[in-house]
Amino acid sequence: MGVDVAIQPEEETAKEIVLLIKRSAATDVLEFAQNRVQLIGIRLDAKCPVLNQTIRHVSQQFPDYVFRAVAILRNNKTIIPSGDDLYLQRDQVFFLAETENIIKVVELMGKSEEKLKRIMILGGRNIGRATARLLEKENDLEIKLIEVNPHKTLRIADELHRTLVIQGDGRSFDLLAAEGILETDALVSVTNDEETNILTSLLAKHLGVNKTIALVNREEYLPLMAPIGVNAAVNINLITSNSILRLIRRGDVVSLASLPGVDAHIVEFLVPRAARIT
Repeated sequence: MGVDVAIQPEEETAKEIVLLIKRSAATDVLEFAQNRVQLIGIRLDAKCPVLNQTIRHVSQQFPDYVFRAVAILRNNKTIIPSGDDLYLQRDQVFFLAETENIIKVVELMGKSEEKLKRIMILGGRNIGRATARLLEKENDLEIKLIEVNPHKTLRIADELHRTLVIQGDGRSFDLLAAEGILETDALVSVTNDEETNILTSLLAKHLGVNKTIALVNREEYLPLMAPIGVNAAVNINLITSNSILRLIRRGDVVSLASLPGVDAHIVEFLVPRAARIT
């Protein structure tokens, strides 16, 4: 039909959710340089060993840790940091590093990259099904999907092969308890009700679930998710926008991307041979 590229917003959102599950300590994950480089967000808590130290001092202390702090979200304000800026509690810091070195950055910030094996998905719409389908490619995961619509539940059960599909209301604490929410490592709430996604994520966090991911439609809500206790929030419009921008080449610009609540863009570009910095 002459269409060069087709973008499926639900599939792109599912891919981001899977990245967030694999990077259990991250609030955000973006990939660059053909996935050789990642940009991740980490929220600093009281256990962070480098609190109240400058970025320069931390880099000098750990010369073998090759990374860059590229942005800090502090009190809903964006800071593009210099070496003199401090790491403070409750900061959401965005780090850039080679993908293989991300684990070192996570550990340096006092986090652990735990393997999330038991995944519960609330909502059987396209995003929930796509997420389960992608997770099924991982051999050692236990996946459950809860859908309230009985007819849709039957269709999903036929479509998915390694996912336990349950018909019920994901807002019911009794149902969540019966299906093992207390033993769940990650809750992905992607129903068509934004309030349900946020409230169930907060409930799961209160019950000790390691990581909660909520689908949030209003972009103005995204910066609020980490402070109130939701580990990560995904927004289908923002993810789709990033997917489109990655495909639009403008001279030496390879891709553009943005992060929830951050008043800045990430630009990936090729350095021309004749550039002054080459």
